[in-house]
Amino acid sequence: MSPTDTTEPAVSVRQAIALRTTKAVQLWLEIIDDPAERERELNALSKADLRDLGELLDTDTGVDLLESVSEDSGATLLRVLPTPRAAGYLDLLNSDHAADLLREVDAGTREEWLTAMPHERSQVLRGLLSWPQDCAAAHMVPETLTVHPDMTAAEAVEAIRGHAWRLRGDSRTSAYVYVTDADARLLGVVPFRNLVLAEADQAVADMMKRDIVTVSPLTDQEDAATLLTDHRLVALPVVDADDRLLGVLTEDGAAGIAEEEATEDAEKQGGSAPLEVPYLKASPWLLWRKRIVWLLVLFIAEAYTGTVLRHFEEEMEAVVALAFFIPLLIGTGGNTGTQITTTLVRAMATGDVRLRDLPQILGKEMTTGSMIALAMAVAATIRAWTLGVGPEVTVTVALTVAAIVLWASLVSSILPMVLKKLRIDPAVVSAPMIATIVDGTGLMIYFWIAHLTLPQLAGL
Repeated sequence: MSPTDTTEPAVSVRQAIALRTTKAVQLWLEIIDDPAERERELNALSKADLRDLGELLDTDTGVDLLESVSEDSGATLLRVLPTPRAAGYLDLLNSDHAADLLREVDAGTREEWLTAMPHERSQVLRGLLSWPQDCAAAHMVPETLTVHPDMTAAEAVEAIRGHAWRLRGDSRTSAYVYVTDADARLLGVVPFRNLVLAEADQAVADMMKRDIVTVSPLTDQEDAATLLTDHRLVALPVVDADDRLLGVLTEDGAAGIAEEEATEDAEKQGGSAPLEVPYLKASPWLLWRKRIVWLLVLFIAEAYTGTVLRHFEEEMEAVVALAFFIPLLIGTGGNTGTQITTTLVRAMATGDVRLRDLPQILGKEMTTGSMIALAMAVAATIRAWTLGVGPEVTVTVALTVAAIVLWASLVSSILPMVLKKLRIDPAVVSAPMIATIVDGTGLMIYFWIAHLTLPQLAGL
C-alpha cells in the first residue's frame, strides 16, 4: 500500500454540504480542526450554502463549529437558521461566548433569540448584554461554584453536586470554589482539588484563602485580562461595590480579550480604525470608511510641512543643496519615532510599563537615542561627502540628523504615556501620526541649525 493510501482524504465544507449528511459535516470538523481554516471556508459560503450547512448540523457539531470561529462568522451562520434552532445553540454555548454572538446581530434579531430561550437562561444573557462591551463584566461567566463558610468539606462537595449543572459543562469555572455569605458577598476561595481532598469534617472557613484578587464589573477589559495573566489565575472574580460575586473572567476570556486588543492596536498603529470583522468579509466600502478618516486627518496634519517649506523658501534658494537632504532627515525622524512608539505601546498593553516608569523610560530612550544620533550623524556625514555639498552643509546635515533623532526619541517616549493618562488609547500614536508630527518639527530644526551654521543664510 502506498503512503497516499493511508492518509485521510481532504474534505472541504462544500464537499460535506454536497453529501448532505451530518456524518460528512462531522468528518469535515474532525479533519479541519484549525479554527482559522474553518472560518476561511465558512466565510466563502453563500447564504444558501450556510442554510444547507445549518440543516446538517446537530447539537455536537453545531456547538463545536460555533465555538471555534469568530463571533462575526458564528452570528452569520446563526442568522440563516430558524429562530428556535439559533436560540437552542446559544442556550448550549458558554454564557460569555453566547453574549458575544448576540452583540453581533441587530436588536430585533437579538430579542427574537432571547425570547425563544428558557427564561432563566435569557435573563443571564440579558444581564451580560447590559454591561458596556469593553468592561470586565461584559465578558465574565456568571455561572460559578459557591459554598458557605460554615459548611464542612463533605457538605460543600454535596452542595456543589447539587448545582454543578449551572456550569453548563464549562471546566474553566470549576477550578475554584468561591466562599460566599447568605447575601452572595465574596469571602474567600478554595481550589476545587483542595476541597475534594480535605478531611470530610474540615470546615470550609479553615481552608479558604481570604486574600483574593478581584475586579469591579466596570474595570476595563484589557486591565482585567492583564491582572488575571499577571497573577497566573485560571479565573478572576468580578464583584460589585458590595463585594457580591457577579461572575468570573476566565483564562480563555482573557486570552480572547488580549488577542482582540492586540489586533486593534496593530490596526490603529497602521493608521486605520479597527475593522471589527474578519478581513476577508470586509467590503471595499467598509475598508474605505475605516481608512479614509485617518488619511484625511494625516493629510491635514501633513499640510503644515508644506507651510514650513514655504516659510523657508528663501533659505533653500540661497543654499539649494539643503533641499537634497529633506527626505532623508524627515524619514529618519519618523522611523526613529515609529520604533519607539511601537515598542512602548506593546509594552503598555502587556503591563510591562506604566506612567510611573516614565523617568526610567526617558533615561533609557534618550541614552539609546544619543547613541543612535551619533551613528546616524556619521552616516549623514558620509552621504553629504559623497554628494560633494561642501563642509558647511555637511556639518549642518550631521547636526540636524542627530538633533532630529533626539527630538523624535523625546516625543515618542512621552506621548504614549500622556495619552494613557488622558484615557486615550496610546495606539493612536500610530506610525503615520508620529511620522507626521516629526516631519514638520524636524524641518524647523533643520533650518534653524542651517541659520546657525551657514554664513550664506545670514540676514535671512
